[in-house]
Amino acid sequence: MKIATINVNGIREAVGRGFLDWLADQDADVVCVQNLKAKSFELDDSILYPEGYEGYFLDAEQDGFSGVGLYCRKIPKAIMYGLGFPQCDHEGRFLQADYDRFSIASFLMPDGSDPNAKLTFMAQYQEYLAKMARKRREYIICGTWHIAHKTIDLANWADHQTTPGFRPEERAWMDQVFGPTGFIDTFREINRDAGEYTWWPALDQDQPRSRQEGWRIDYQVVGPNFRRHVVDAWIDHDATFSEFAPLIVEYDLTL
Repeated sequence: MKIATINVNGIREAVGRGFLDWLADQDADVVCVQNLKAKSFELDDSILYPEGYEGYFLDAEQDGFSGVGLYCRKIPKAIMYGLGFPQCDHEGRFLQADYDRFSIASFLMPDGSDPNAKLTFMAQYQEYLAKMARKRREYIICGTWHIAHKTIDLANWADHQTTPGFRPEERAWMDQVFGPTGFIDTFREINRDAGEYTWWPALDQDQPRSRQEGWRIDYQVVGPNFRRHVVDAWIDHDATFSEFAPLIVEYDLTL
């Protein structure tokens, strides 16, 4: 099973830069997208239902803001829209597809431009994660968490210790997610190297991403029982339809 996640940072702009061609080439079972910045009813059928996929979307109430989606090859048994608290649901930040043995979610954390709002969201989301960890069902939570967890997850980390996305309270929160709460960072199960980034805040399209200062703020997060199913994980640096790069993980599972 191959799952990809990508913050498109505007679905229509990403389509104009080749997102649908990239999607067609992936042969992924599920592709999670975030930051659509468009209402789904405004989108063409070519975006809503690309060949081979069924699209599901949760829009933000605010125009041109947030929104998440799932492109699924196999129709899920159920779709869950939101998490039940207003900051998440009104801003279109969580969408979950349920299959027989596990669920796959597309998730978008607030970016931290309003630090207090982000901390409030994190506290409410932590409560939900704790409930998920206690259930028998397994989860694969894919998306932009807007937090670089470790010093190897961003360039020049010493200069960013008060920057949203790398503040001590945010990193401590991630310590809880990947510690006592019991979830796993799938990418770091495979790759322990520094310099592996998914977002470039000042991306220069004329230079290779490998030479630019980036952050790894996108994750595929699973429970401890799924650790053994992670086969491979990589970042697609060649996909340049967004300031973000797709994170792709292969699992020895089938939908």
